[in-house]
Amino acid sequence: MLLEIKSLSASYGSIKALFDVNIEVAEGELVTLVGANGAGKTTIMKVISGIQRASGGSVEFAGKNITRLAAEKRVRLGISQVPEGRQLFTPMSVHDNLCLGAFTRNDANTKCDLDEIYEQFPILFERKDQPAGTLSGGEQQMVAIGRALMARPKLLLLDEPSMGLSPLLVDQTFATIKKLAKQGTTIFLVEQNAYMALSIADRGYVLEGGHTTISGTGDELMSDERVKNAYLGV
Repeated sequence: MLLEIKSLSASYGSIKALFDVNIEVAEGELVTLVGANGAGKTTIMKVISGIQRASGGSVEFAGKNITRLAAEKRVRLGISQVPEGRQLFTPMSVHDNLCLGAFTRNDANTKCDLDEIYEQFPILFERKDQPAGTLSGGEQQMVAIGRALMARPKLLLLDEPSMGLSPLLVDQTFATIKKLAKQGTTIFLVEQNAYMALSIADRGYVLEGGHTTISGTGDELMSDERVKNAYLGV
C-alpha cells in the first residue's frame, strides 16, 4: 500500500477536527474523499503533506512512518499537493511557477518534464510568459497541477480542484485528472463535488464529522442510498 492512514486524529487547539480516520491508497489508484464543508477533508490533506500535525494515529507512505516527518521531507519522498485555491505565485510567470515545482530535484530532466507539461496543457505554453495571476481560474488550476507534477510525485494530492470554477471548467479539470490517473499517476482527491469525484474514482471514502463512515468503489458509493441522499442530490 502506498499510503496508509491509521486511526488518525488531529486538532486545532482544543477543537478536535479528525477522529479515528482510516484511509488506504494503493499505487496506481485514484481514491477520493468526499464530505460536506467542515467535515475535515482539507485537514486530512494538511496532515498527509505535513502542514498540520497529527494528534494521534499514524501516516505511512511507501512503508515508512512519516507521521512526524517535516513537510519538505515528504515532498522529497514523493508527495506533492495541489492546494485548495491553487495558491500560485501570481506576480510570477507561468513558466516560473511551473519550475518552482521541481525545486527539490537535482537531476537534469526538468526541461523534459516541463516540455511534457506544456504538451499536456498547450494553453500554458501560449501563456508561459504571462503573470500567473492574469490567467483564468481553469488555466490557473492547470498551472497548479503542472507545478505539482514537476516534482515527479509518487502521490498527487488534489484538494478541491473544482472550487471556484464554472461547470465547463469543472468538466475539463476532471477530464485532466482522469487522464493523469490513466497514465499511472497515483491520486488522492478531496472534493466537495461528490458526483464528479466518485464518477472517476477507483475507490472512495465518505468523511462525516471528522471520521470516515463509508467506503467502497466509486460505483458502490454512487449507488449507496446514504451517499445518494446526502451528497448526490438523488
